[in-house]
Amino acid sequence: MDKKAMYDIGYGLYVLTAKDGEKVNGCIINTAVQLTSNPNRISIAVNKQNLTHDMILKNNAFNLSIIGQSAGFELFERFGFHTGRDTDKFAGFEQPRSITGIPYITRNTTAWMSCWVEQAIDLDTHTLFIAAVTDAEKLANEPPMTYAYYQEHVKPKPRMKKEEKGWRCVVCGYVYEQEDLPEDFVCPLCKHGACDFEKIC
Repeated sequence: MDKKAMYDIGYGLYVLTAKDGEKVNGCIINTAVQLTSNPNRISIAVNKQNLTHDMILKNNAFNLSIIGQSAGFELFERFGFHTGRDTDKFAGFEQPRSITGIPYITRNTTAWMSCWVEQAIDLDTHTLFIAAVTDAEKLANEPPMTYAYYQEHVKPKPRMKKEEKGWRCVVCGYVYEQEDLPEDFVCPLCKHGACDFEKIC
């Protein structure tokens, strides 16, 4: 099976935020879908390795901020390439909070919504959360960023070194410098699996 066919599915990009006690965290996801409009309900799939996942599973609440095309790579660096287990992603990045006490992102986003989890479905590496939208606000009249737009206009292009060899993550650019890539390999930066690596020729 050619797994690159999956890249042609249209995705939006979002900052998913949650809290546990006083600790807040966020991560980048591309798996939000509106399920119903009455009642207003969405689903998100979140990697179990993310701290945000554990916070949502414990507290049944999250905020989702829709990233706009004006966002630069620094937003993705902050929320997508570090773990909240050893980094305070909100340090120096104060943002307003919804009634749940969870921050939402207002910089370079088009809208945000606050959600209450109704159901959690185990999907092996991810959990699918089905949630009711309890509050929402439109912030800007700019196009939302798609995954394709991010790849073409925001993500830095990899700089090849003459001696570089191995496998490159097509999501974040991490290079695994070995001849063979294990089938169960997970990118240490973005947590994507071996199917999202390509051989460096």
